[in-house]
Amino acid sequence: MARRTEEPNETAFASAEAAPSAAAAVFPASEIGAHLTLGKRRENLIVFILAALQFVHMLDFVIMMPLSPQFMNYFSISPAQFGLLVSAYTLAAGTSSLIGALFVDRFDRKTLVLILFSGFIVGTLCCALAPTYELFLAARVISGAFGGLMTALVLSIIGDVFPPERRGTATGLVMMAFSIVTVIGVPLGLLLNDLSSWHLPFFAIAGLGLAILPLAFRILPVLKGHLETGPTSALDTLRAIFREPHHWTVFAFSTTTIMAAFLIIPYLAAYLVGNTGLSENHLKHVYGVGGLFTLFTARAIGRYADRYGKDRVFIAVAALSTIPILTMTHVGELAFPVMLVLSTLFFILVSGRMVPGLALITGSIVPRFRGSFMSVNSSIQQFAMGLASFGSGLILTKGPGQSLLHFNYVGYLSVISTMLCIYFASRMKAVA
Repeated sequence: MARRTEEPNETAFASAEAAPSAAAAVFPASEIGAHLTLGKRRENLIVFILAALQFVHMLDFVIMMPLSPQFMNYFSISPAQFGLLVSAYTLAAGTSSLIGALFVDRFDRKTLVLILFSGFIVGTLCCALAPTYELFLAARVISGAFGGLMTALVLSIIGDVFPPERRGTATGLVMMAFSIVTVIGVPLGLLLNDLSSWHLPFFAIAGLGLAILPLAFRILPVLKGHLETGPTSALDTLRAIFREPHHWTVFAFSTTTIMAAFLIIPYLAAYLVGNTGLSENHLKHVYGVGGLFTLFTARAIGRYADRYGKDRVFIAVAALSTIPILTMTHVGELAFPVMLVLSTLFFILVSGRMVPGLALITGSIVPRFRGSFMSVNSSIQQFAMGLASFGSGLILTKGPGQSLLHFNYVGYLSVISTMLCIYFASRMKAVA
């Protein structure tokens, strides 16, 4: 395994005044660059708003998974057609991320985040209003096109604000948004679906996004430090990114890590309901309990990654994740408590590997390329999600009742992809 060094890049740090005054509940933005020397309070506020943005963005995407039985019944669609709903979002997101790589490092991070998040809210509102499968599909494309760059920009901000020795912890805290989504967001979304229909959760997500938008405007700092050293041409940036052999290792790592998860996740709820005897009313408990545990384990995994090495922790968690992957894709009817234990282990380990994985990626890229690289990488991840989701939909077929056939084959593919991402993780090296 390649030896990694994670020493702070002293020349990359820029000083900034911290304002810990009790009267300053929200700090004014200033033109500051990567990395920053900030007070604890300022850092906490930035982490909070980044996590809030991730929460809304991820909830819009993740809510599709547990609602898969409702979408299949409401629109009378096949697993492949549902896979197209997921893939349409991710392919649009991947395309926008790839295009965004041409300009993302030429503008202030904050401005781009606010513009894209506003467009994302509009797309989500269109989803809520869509009356047919075709219009809903088009609305998912709009949401994906604007949402595609969100995660890349959030991770770029983390890379700009936090030095390497605190980056894993910050990433873990922000990515806890996924845990909060599963603990609170998904169960509430399913409850809103039970109270009305699948339209209501999307109205709620759009409303929450509108509430967060002004907070993001107030709290996020202006980040322009990357503009001082970045290439003058967007094409020069892309050439520089693709010319570096190590970047291809990172791309391969991202692709295999994402595919390992999204071969399974989009169809997990439908499989649990159709094949294991789980009631649709219990889905909120499965996602809620699983998310509750990951709420704590994600932060712990982030601390372990900073302490023992991001590559070592990733490899350990990824290897362990193959156990619940194989178990969840082969089980038949089970008692609910047993299923709850298995699904919780699945959430902990499959989502847990993303924390050191994302920290590995951000630490492998020099700051002047980080925004554009993360956009390209986000594009590749989104394409991988779309390919995995649609590919699984082609493998799976409907059986008697609501059951899905051939889910075990999907599990085997996920394990193979996991083994590949472990290999690529061992080849990555830290540079910043």
